[in-house]
Amino acid sequence: MRQHPKLLVGALGLNAAAAAAGLVGPRLLGDLVQAVVGGTTVGHVTGVVLVLLFFVLVQSWLIRGATVQGGRLSQAVLAEVREQFVERVLALPLSTAEEAGSGDLVSRASRGVDEMQRAAQYALPAILTAGFTFLLTVIGMLAVSPGLTLVILIAVPPVVLVTRWYLSRSTDAYRAYKTAAAGMTEELAASTDGAATIEALGLANRRIEAGDTSVAATYAADIGTLRLRTVFMPTAEIGYRLPMIAALLLGGYFYNQGWASLSAVTAVVLYTQQMSEPISQARDWLTEMQNATTSLQRLLGVTEVPPDRQVREHTVDGRQSLTVENVTFGYGDGPEVLHGIDITVAKGERLAIVGASGAGKSTLGRLMAGIHGPRSGSVRFDGAPLIELPLEQLRSEVALVSHEQYVLGGTLRENLALAVRAGESAGDEELWSALKAVEAKDWVQALPDGLETAVGSGSTSLSPAQTQQLAIARLIVADPKVLVLDEATSLLDPSSARDLERSLNALLAGRTVITIAHRLHTAYDADRIAVIEDGRVAELGSHTELIANDGYYARLWSSWHGGPTDTKMCMEGEQCS
Repeated sequence: MRQHPKLLVGALGLNAAAAAAGLVGPRLLGDLVQAVVGGTTVGHVTGVVLVLLFFVLVQSWLIRGATVQGGRLSQAVLAEVREQFVERVLALPLSTAEEAGSGDLVSRASRGVDEMQRAAQYALPAILTAGFTFLLTVIGMLAVSPGLTLVILIAVPPVVLVTRWYLSRSTDAYRAYKTAAAGMTEELAASTDGAATIEALGLANRRIEAGDTSVAATYAADIGTLRLRTVFMPTAEIGYRLPMIAALLLGGYFYNQGWASLSAVTAVVLYTQQMSEPISQARDWLTEMQNATTSLQRLLGVTEVPPDRQVREHTVDGRQSLTVENVTFGYGDGPEVLHGIDITVAKGERLAIVGASGAGKSTLGRLMAGIHGPRSGSVRFDGAPLIELPLEQLRSEVALVSHEQYVLGGTLRENLALAVRAGESAGDEELWSALKAVEAKDWVQALPDGLETAVGSGSTSLSPAQTQQLAIARLIVADPKVLVLDEATSLLDPSSARDLERSLNALLAGRTVITIAHRLHTAYDADRIAVIEDGRVAELGSHTELIANDGYYARLWSSWHGGPTDTKMCMEGEQCS
């Protein structure tokens, strides 16, 4: 907010002026009561009412101006917060972003920013107004009756103490709630996105239990914040009412003793009433401020994530080979999922990685793309450890396409051009060539505006298969030296996937391609096949060699093909695809 001093000073100034304008009414009414007791005229009462009405209108105008100015300030601040958050998220290590999950990041970016907006636009002005009103009202009360004011202020310490007690505990409580809510969002999003898989594998009850657990954790965390409020709210409410009671009782006593005039007592009572309302509102908004503070911490906390790589200068050997040497890996502090992996992929070679689900294929692919660093051993490209290359250089050398792909809001051209490196551009001929290579040219040409067709949320929607084709086309435009394809054609039907892979094989001739293969015809096309079992390389060789070995791959091929392991039949017939 310090970056917007004019808006900030304007909002504070208007709030202070509105609070000052509110001081006139109680003083005028106090004097009027005194005048009525002593005898007055209709004209005098009319004049006081007109002056009072004027200041009420002035205060209303100032409050409106303060609200508008506060809205401008909050929108300016929140726009910057959103922009900085996107920058920070995009700068996060990919391994960290994946570990956090989309639910956590979506919760921070949407729910968190919304809570900050409410606090900045409404809660903060309310609390500032309450502060100004309290300070200026006390000054007004001291000017009218110092003795009565000091006696009434005895009720302030209990409110201060309970507020400090609440604030010292609420931040941690609300942070725990935010974390639990983000976990719930992640669980529900995962179940929604994977509904088809959950149904196919009969995992509905397990996912329902996981959802119930996350909801229960969120409920428990929310109850923790509620317990704090059930102590703070009633205690603070009593504290706010005590000054009014004291003003009435002590005011009457002071008047009877002749220590204060009726005008002073009336003004002090009205000042006390006037002061209690904004402070009560500030108390109600305090919870919103705690929510917003926690949300801000979660947004800023993204910047606290340490980098997952230490960039060093390396001399490349020019061979463009990718070497995995004695690599072990595990996620976080969990058990190892890869054990002693040794593979060297030469320039221009096509390597297929196959194995059962959970064997570690995708994990190995991510290490070979430089997304994760190994626990031990090394993954090197041109002799340089991938995890030590600058990220821009790494992505120009090695790129990954997985089965999880997204279409960003914008045109098809913009989605394809995402892969173009800074300072470079891609012409229509290059974009259409990439689309043709992935069998997408026909359906793109059939769109209303071709490459200029708006896609994404609220625009033309693409099928999962079309999204996957777009992702592979984007990879072709990026033109990396090494391509890692993790189930990159899994959303296409087998026939279309086969046609696409044949087109890619022709287009990517001479490039290094590593494919995590679930359809074995992909492995059949490769120069070599690495068979992964329980995180280890069980077999390594060409299709023909592995069939001849009659090992695990041969059994996979026979099971998948549904017949004898006859390589010639598979080469000449179409049953393999």
